[in-house]
Amino acid sequence: MAAAADAKLESFLQWLQANGADLRGCTIRACGGNGFGVFSAAAPEPGATDGVVMVVPLDLAITPMRVLQDPLVGPRCRALFEVGDVDDRLLVMLFLMAERRRPASLWKPYLDMLPSTFGSSLWFTEEELAELEGTTLYRATVIQRKSLQSTFDAKVKGLVEELLHVDSSASSVEVLFEDFLWANSIFWTRALNIPLPHSYVFPGSCGDQTRTADDVCNSSPPAHEETDITAMDNTANDNSRSSNTESIWVEGLVPGIDFCNHNIKAMATWEVDSVGNATGVPASMYLMFADKNLVEAGAEIYINYGNKGNEALLS
Repeated sequence: MAAAADAKLESFLQWLQANGADLRGCTIRACGGNGFGVFSAAAPEPGATDGVVMVVPLDLAITPMRVLQDPLVGPRCRALFEVGDVDDRLLVMLFLMAERRRPASLWKPYLDMLPSTFGSSLWFTEEELAELEGTTLYRATVIQRKSLQSTFDAKVKGLVEELLHVDSSASSVEVLFEDFLWANSIFWTRALNIPLPHSYVFPGSCGDQTRTADDVCNSSPPAHEETDITAMDNTANDNSRSSNTESIWVEGLVPGIDFCNHNIKAMATWEVDSVGNATGVPASMYLMFADKNLVEAGAEIYINYGNKGNEALLS
C-alpha cells in the first residue's frame, strides 16, 4: 500500500516538473489520515526576501477556461456552456469525471493522487446514514444527495458519456453516480479562488459584439459585463493576494498547491504572477509564506480555502 502511494507521488512530482512547476522550498509527502500535504523543505535562508515556495504554470490549472479550450472536450463543452446547459462549476466537474475515466488522460498522474473516497455524510452507506435519522445533518444529506442524483440522471451521465465517446479508448465506459459524487467532492474540497489576469481569461479582441468565454471586444469594461464565467469580487478570499487591479477571480484546481491542507490560521498565501516579475515564470500561480520568519524546516504548510457553501460542508 505504501509502495503504491510512493509510486503515485513520484509519478506526480515528475509530471509537475515536466509541465513547468517548481517546488522551490517545499515537498509533497504523505501525512497520515489527511492523505498528502505540503511541507517546508528548509527554513528560509537569512536575508531571503521572496518567500516563494512553489510555482505552478496557469496552464496546469483546471478552470472553466481550460475546459473550454481542451482539444477533445472543449468544442462540446463550449456549445453546452453558451446555451446555459452547464455553469462554470459543473464544467470543471464534468472535465474531472471524463479525464478520470479516460485511460490515456494527460492528467492521470494528478488524478491518481486525488482521494477516491471521502468521510462526509454524502458518502455514508444507507446503514450509516440511518444512524443520523432525526438530525439536521441527516436531512441536509438526504436533500443534497437527491439533488445530486437528479442532476446526474437528467444531465451529467449523458454528457460525460458523450465527452468520453470522442476518445475511442473510453467510448465503452459507463459513467456512474459515484463518479459525479467524487467530482463534486473534489471540487468543493480543493477549488481555489484564482485571480487570473484579464488577458489570460480574454486573450484576444474581436470586431463585433459576439462575446464568448475567451473572446471579448473591449478589454476595459468590468469583468462582470464580459462573460458568464463566474467572476468574483477581489476580496473573495483573504488567503489569496493580487496586486493586479484587472484580475478576474475564477474557481479552479491548481495541481500541487491544492495539496496544501486547510487551516484558518494559514502560514501561506497564493498569488498569480502575470509577467514573471515575482517568480521568473510568466502566467503562473505561486505559493508564498505569509511570514517566512515563522516557518520551521519540515513544518506543514497550510492555506485557507475560505468559507464554503453547503455543498462544501457536506463534501
